Amino acid sequence: MKIAYTMEPSRGGTDLLLAAVATELAASGFSVCGTVQINSDREDCTGCDMDVRVLPHGPTIRISQSLGKESKGCRLDPSALELAVGHTKESLANGADVLIINKFGKHEAQGRGFREVIAEALSQDIPVIIGLNQLNEQAFKDFTSEVAVSLPPNIESAMSWVKAAQSFGG
Repeated sequence: MKIAYTMEPSRGGTDLLLAAVATELAASGFSVCGTVQINSDREDCTGCDMDVRVLPHGPTIRISQSLGKESKGCRLDPSALELAVGHTKESLANGADVLIINKFGKHEAQGRGFREVIAEALSQDIPVIIGLNQLNEQAFKDFTSEVAVSLPPNIESAMSWVKAAQSFGG
């Protein structure tokens, strides 16, 4: 199974890293599909707007809801996330060398979200790189039977892993 994950500890760091990895892979001639997250700070609340860009050419979808300044609840818009999942499925069906998923989050931990897309890519022997946070780490490890490779949070490690995964049995 060709699956790897990375965790960058700074706020939004994993999102920035995976966007840079996607750009570098595309510039190196890889056909990349999946999603990268773009966060935009908001002055009217403590959170940020969260958008995902479906790779390789869009669309960009707002996956966060504005719940107000005092809100403490989850701001993820599940229907927008599922829209991104649908576009990613279409992109994967068109063929890819690598799948990048911005985050294995709460929905994936509960059996929804991008799980089916990830499984489809793996069944096609397409390498998968996923962003992860500690909150969902155990659910991810359970999902992957703990065979996923942990990558240091840098572009070079991701690039080396994808190149090795492509040349190993691919």
